[in-house]
Parts: sequence; C-alpha cells; structure tokens
Amino acid sequence: MPDEGLQEAIRAAGGISELARRVGVSQPSVSNWRRVPAERVLAVEAATGVPRTKLRPDLYGEPANRAVDDVDLARARIYALLGVLLTRAPDANLLGRIGALRGDATPLGMAHIELAQAARQVPAERIEREYFDLFIGIGRGELLPYASFYLTGFLHERPLARLREDLGRLGISRAEGVAEPEDHAGILCEVMSGLVGGRFSAPAGSDRSLFEKHMAPWIGRFFADLERAEAADFYRRVGSLGRIFIDIERAAFALPS
Repeated sequence: MPDEGLQEAIRAAGGISELARRVGVSQPSVSNWRRVPAERVLAVEAATGVPRTKLRPDLYGEPANRAVDDVDLARARIYALLGVLLTRAPDANLLGRIGALRGDATPLGMAHIELAQAARQVPAERIEREYFDLFIGIGRGELLPYASFYLTGFLHERPLARLREDLGRLGISRAEGVAEPEDHAGILCEVMSGLVGGRFSAPAGSDRSLFEKHMAPWIGRFFADLERAEAADFYRRVGSLGRIFIDIERAAFALPS
C-alpha cells in the first residue's frame, strides 16, 4: 500500500494516471511505487504542491549528517529548480510558483526576476511545445543536454561511465522508471540539490567533487547554448539563470578552503 505522502500526491493530482503524466513517467511505474522515489520527490512536489517534507519526511526532515546553512539551502533550491525545468516542461501549477519568485539587483537576482516574469506571461502550452522542440524534437531536439555529448560528441560515452562509478560510491542510483542517463543536465542538478541540501548522506565536499569532475567541464556551455537556442523563449531565461549560477558555483569552489 502506498505510504501517506504518495497517497496525498495521488489525491492532489487527481489520480495515478494524472500524477504519472505530470511527472513524465509511465502509469505502471507510479502504480508500483510504495513511496515517492528520492529522485522524483522534487518533480512530484512541483507537480502536485505537496511539500517534500510530507512526500519523504525521511529525506527532507532536519538533515541528520550535518547542519545546512542558509547559503547551502538557497543553492539547493536553485539546483532543484533547474533540475525540474530540465527534466520536464512546467505545468500551470509550477509556473504559478515560479511566477512568485523574487530577486534583487545582482545578476542572479535579476535572472530570477526575468524567469518569474516569463512564467507569468508565457502560456504553459507554448512552453510545453518549446520544451519538446529544445530537448525531444522529431528525431532529436535542438539541444542534447548530456555530459557525454558535450565532452565527446556522442551519447553514453566514458563521461557517463565515470559519473556512474562516482554516484555508486555515494550510494546514489537512478530511480525506477527513469529513462534518461545520469549525465543528463537535469539529473545532475537534482543530485547536486540533494548533496548541497544534506538530503544524501555523503562525505563533506561531495558536492564540490561532483561539480568539478562532472559538471564544470561542460554544463556552463550547455546553459549558454540554451540562452541562444532558436526555440528558446521561456527557456532562454532558464539558460540565463543556469549560466549565472554555474559561474558563481565555479568561482566559489575555486576559493581556498
């Protein structure tokens, strides 16, 4: 029997089929869940409005392994937002929440303001088509958001194998029903959110190691390409947010410990 958090998500979505559609997985996959998989918590939260603390209190209670300061919490939220937007097109519910984001006069703050404005102005149906053209397409999308492609020109190459080895050492595995390989930009952002926010029990500095080995060499270029993509309108702002944030992360990790 599904646990209480999953039952609430199913009720909020209006049934198993609708929850599966919103999250972008098959109905049989959701039917087989006993609780929301760790890698799907953020997507289910965004799709239903049920908070992660109810969906998986074992993961999103007070972190057991370390205290998480306000800066890391803010970083985790940005990674989570990028992860959700790169793994599926946002529905009206998520766009409403993005539209309420606030910012300041810093480059990162302005990127939040512009993304929020686009979320309020661009219809969900148009963004869904935009997502399709960018990342799925007929045959293939305009962009291929994978480390293997950016680093070798091909999919499922050595960068993916190295990433899987490192994730295995951290005890992180791909959720059931997820078709995308782990070197997808959205999945990497979701993993970073878990590491930074203390959701994963991992050694100190694991976020820095993952970023420097598996993201820094390519993901900034991906976000810059997303900013310039022909099909991008709403997602041009996602690209700007990602590029600016990754530049900040790179600079911060370069500072002496």
